[in-house]
Amino acid sequence: MNVKYSYLDQQFSDFEAYLPELRKLVSSGEFTLGPFVEAFEKKFAAYLGVKHAIGTNTGTGALILSLKAVGVRPGSEVITVANTFIASAGAIVAAGARPVFVDCDERYQIDVSKLESAITPNTAALMPVHWAGCSPQMDKILEIANRHGIPVVEDACPAVGASISGRYAGTFGKVNAFSMHPLKPLNVWGDGGIIVTNDDEAAEFLRLYQNHGLLDRNHVEIWGVNERLQPVQAVVGSRVLDTIEDLIQARIRNARLLDEGLKGLEEYIRPPHRPENNREVYQLYLATATRRDELLQYLISREIEAKVHYPIPIHLQNAARDLGYKRGDFPVCERQADEIITLPAHQHITEEQIAHMISIIREFYMVNVPS
Repeated sequence: MNVKYSYLDQQFSDFEAYLPELRKLVSSGEFTLGPFVEAFEKKFAAYLGVKHAIGTNTGTGALILSLKAVGVRPGSEVITVANTFIASAGAIVAAGARPVFVDCDERYQIDVSKLESAITPNTAALMPVHWAGCSPQMDKILEIANRHGIPVVEDACPAVGASISGRYAGTFGKVNAFSMHPLKPLNVWGDGGIIVTNDDEAAEFLRLYQNHGLLDRNHVEIWGVNERLQPVQAVVGSRVLDTIEDLIQARIRNARLLDEGLKGLEEYIRPPHRPENNREVYQLYLATATRRDELLQYLISREIEAKVHYPIPIHLQNAARDLGYKRGDFPVCERQADEIITLPAHQHITEEQIAHMISIIREFYMVNVPS
């Protein structure tokens, strides 16, 4: 039985339902910003309960602009977690700053106990990541940030719909970023991003900066860039937002089935602790596995498309060599890079496929681990 990791061929099987609104877009001739983008931004802001939402070309662009909006400038430092996707650190570099990494905890989130010691006079922002659609300890992060007078920018790119005690990811920091990449919970037909904030001044800057700094066609207020969300993606995102709760609940259900099915194997493979007050949206379903590489190849040989996110931490990548980090600087992150495995748990997986996947995992450990 094949269990696919990628589901993009199924994701928009109902594409004809998008056509009426897309026809309206084509007939309007509003292909740059305009009413379709504005409507989506208002809808997303209402979903999260925030004042402002500003669409962007990509989630990475949303991160770069968010950092600039809180005052990150060349020569400053931004603290983030060591085990995230390269785009988190890349956005810091693109904003002209230096990434400062902090090790992760056993939930694969930033270790808040190590956060304060990373702060220096050059720290311009803290950028926690809601990695894999799961949230770090935002209350403690905000406490540290407020004590030092440092703004928080949430990298909530994979976490639309995740929450802590009923409060959505991406509503804790001053300016926060989401991605709408096809593999994210809120997804479009290509790339897209969105920034949210309750800060009026930041929102004004972002709307100017993302559109070349233009007040109107003939007046440029500030230097800016083209980082606009395309109307076609706004139309798609708006419709996906209507049904995102169904997607999230399907992923939660599948994650719980995996959690339950892996019970009794904790000595060999274990998902992280899941705080009761957190709602996780499982953009990735992660677990720590003994003999990870062998398990991965065994699953692939049985047509189960497991993955690794990520086998080489950012601080050990060639791109980061000028930052001065070395192996051993972030031991938890480095250990997890050797042990972490991603199992398919997306909304198109069936219960039968999950049961099959669990049986193959059990089969591997029964055969390969001495009793």
